[in-house]
Amino acid sequence: MRNTLKVSLLAATSGALLMAAPPVLAQAQANGQPAPAAKDKDPNRVICQKIQETGSRVASKKVCMTAQQWEEQRRNDREYVEDSQQRSLEPNSG
Repeated sequence: MRNTLKVSLLAATSGALLMAAPPVLAQAQANGQPAPAAKDKDPNRVICQKIQETGSRVASKKVCMTAQQWEEQRRNDREYVEDSQQRSLEPNSG
């Protein structure tokens, strides 16, 4: 039960992070500005994002990490979700 909750929370957080990126890119392109990724490739630049608190429609927090840390976070989240999905397909041994 607890692992299911963790997976749900992680999936929601990862989904929120991934869904936040396309509007930013579309807005930058609509304004004639280069996409943020094309503007600066420095892995040490700091990127701050507002992350909506799980279970609340209003509360959010600001999270700042380097571009490299954001990429690592996305990779870890993706691996965790894929691993959880793979385990859910395996037959129970009990």
